[in-house]
Amino acid sequence: MIRAATREDGDFLGWTIFTAARGHLPRGWFDIILEKPEPYCLDFCKRLVLARAVSWWHWSLFRIAEEDSEPAGAACGFGDDSVYMRSSEAMREAADGIGMSAAELAQLWPRGKFIMTTVTGEDDAWTVENVAVAPQARGRGVTGALLADSLAIARARGIGRAQISFLIGNEPAERAYAKAGFTFAEEKRDPAFEAAMGSPGTRRFARDV
Repeated sequence: MIRAATREDGDFLGWTIFTAARGHLPRGWFDIILEKPEPYCLDFCKRLVLARAVSWWHWSLFRIAEEDSEPAGAACGFGDDSVYMRSSEAMREAADGIGMSAAELAQLWPRGKFIMTTVTGEDDAWTVENVAVAPQARGRGVTGALLADSLAIARARGIGRAQISFLIGNEPAERAYAKAGFTFAEEKRDPAFEAAMGSPGTRRFARDV
């Protein structure tokens, strides 16, 4: 079963964006910018999901796959890139909510700006982001079901192309996206990105809807 997310899914969606940012690696973007233990990072991510600012982390953009009435995976999709522009606002809200000082908040972007070195995308495409599947549900087609659902939404909105990006070296993600009909479109590599993340960069797949 796949359904729209609600605010009550905040814990699972916080885990989703934290896990998606790690990809196949032991540390991801949130680990790097926050420099805190995992429980703190998960709390911060939950606050991003529930923030008033509708960023690309916001709960309203997500769909959730369930097995036996329990969340098994999630992904978000959108056709409006302006949600990226609200990231800073959402992060300020999360920082205030978690009790982060202004000085600490000011350090997040300097630590995380490397992420912009590998940005790639197509204009006017449906973008799928923040895909993650619970460990106990992996290998059972959850990612494929989420992608099919997201593509159906894009099709209903009259959007003709879809795209998804992932860390170079994340072979399970690459296989799952290829199985869903996505093909290689572009990749970007950067030394600063690799030094911070441990992956050379990002790869983008796309397909007609």
